[in-house]
Amino acid sequence: VQLQASGGGLVQPGGSLKLSCAASGFFLINYAVGWFRQAPGKEREGVSCIASAVERVGTPYYADSVKGRFTISRDHAKNIVYLQVNNLKPEDAGLYYCAAEGRPTGCSPGDRAYDIWGQGTLVTVSS
Repeated sequence: VQLQASGGGLVQPGGSLKLSCAASGFFLINYAVGWFRQAPGKEREGVSCIASAVERVGTPYYADSVKGRFTISRDHAKNIVYLQVNNLKPEDAGLYYCAAEGRPTGCSPGDRAYDIWGQGTLVTVSS
């Protein structure tokens, strides 16, 4: 059972990245998935989450700071959850983690709910 986050990199302000969270050993369709980030010297914060796709997914959660710029989505065939991050700002920089939780409905923006974690992918925003 493993999650692998990837897709981070160095972008200029206003740039975009597509982060991927790939699962092995289990099916992400059955899990709520969250994306979190941690900047140096700061606490980890919830960025976005999406409910499991077993039942009606509902509206994903986005932190206020990323609404309108970030989009979370699923690719069931590839067993991947994506986070499209657009119009990046310097304050978006940090280590981005994905995590999975086997709850039947909804998703939690708090990291304590999640029990499967990926290793993180680094996003750097600089001109």
